[in-house]
Amino acid sequence: MEQGTRRLTHQRQIILDELRSMTSHPTADELYQRVKAQLPRISLATVYRNLEVLSQEGVIQKLETGGRQKRFDGEPKNHCHIRCVRCGRVDDVRTEGLEGLEAVHVDAGGYRVLNHRLEFDGVCPGCQAREGRTGRETGAEKGFVRPE
Repeated sequence: MEQGTRRLTHQRQIILDELRSMTSHPTADELYQRVKAQLPRISLATVYRNLEVLSQEGVIQKLETGGRQKRFDGEPKNHCHIRCVRCGRVDDVRTEGLEGLEAVHVDAGGYRVLNHRLEFDGVCPGCQAREGRTGRETGAEKGFVRPE
């Protein structure tokens, strides 16, 4: 049972255990497919609801990237991610030297910084292989358009 949270229901514990067994930062739909193998009567709405509760309680991270489906991470500690702009895959990024970023004084116009999120966008190895590319792209290939 997770410490520091309200008592985890049986369903919530299975959802959490399944999420933590995955390294792919799944969507709720992907996690639902795995959880229903253990809990055949569970609904997708129940999985969504429980993921929201676990996220709000700080037990997991909810990854929201502009216009994309939410993904979830079983590691609650702040860390960086990289997202493939082609397939949406999300992976953890090791960032030596940024571990203490929360403690850095930030001139934020009077704001008190509560949290930060650093994400990288790129093309994953699988998409590079499918595209026959080495990862070296021009700005236009990355989706950047030079203003006219």
